Amino acid sequence: MRRHEIAATLAVAMLCAPAAARAQTADPAAGAKIAENGSASGAPACSSCHGDHGEGQPESGFPRLAGQVAAFLVHQLDSFADGNRPNPIMAPIATALSPQQRVDVSAHFERFQAVSPPTPPQDAKAAARGYELAATGDWPRGLPACSQCHGLKGEGVGAVFPMISGQNALYIETQLKAWRAGERKDDPMGLMRAVASKLSDEDIAAVAGFYAGAAVWAGQPSPSASRASTEKKP
Repeated sequence: MRRHEIAATLAVAMLCAPAAARAQTADPAAGAKIAENGSASGAPACSSCHGDHGEGQPESGFPRLAGQVAAFLVHQLDSFADGNRPNPIMAPIATALSPQQRVDVSAHFERFQAVSPPTPPQDAKAAARGYELAATGDWPRGLPACSQCHGLKGEGVGAVFPMISGQNALYIETQLKAWRAGERKDDPMGLMRAVASKLSDEDIAAVAGFYAGAAVWAGQPSPSASRASTEKKP
């Protein structure tokens, strides 16, 4: 797919922002109570897996929610509830929350600053490949740059494309493999399935590790990526 075709596809995809978040007024204070204590209908406290401030649990692969656009989080909760995003842990939790509660708790986590825990450095080869996929893609294989959808710094774009900069590597790897296997289907127009289907296990590990360590990425290679690129030159 050519660059202009991808741009046109993304423009259409951006029009697909989740309707639920647009239709209801959020109450972040009510969402904070659910995040801290759970709900009367049986949903456990979000903080038990995602941390008190939505920072996630990298060692367990629970994602960081802090700073994600609320409409994106609402869409994920809706997808867990309706089965478009199968997950044995999140499906019953999302189902136990009313549509209004999903909006409220999503608004709560949107308010937090996205702060990521320290991430172990990648080896030079993996760092260079991760940067390449993030910044320029692999056009001979039909792979667009991650930055074309997720922003130059991985900061996310609108309600459709989430922030991935600083997200934990285990979570990113798990989701890319789920898209590749066709287990996750909640992305607009199948864009992520198309991308993930062309990624090898090594590519997935490289780009996941890159973004996990890219909390303050300014569109430039990390030091390890720069060294790897230099080492390749004769």
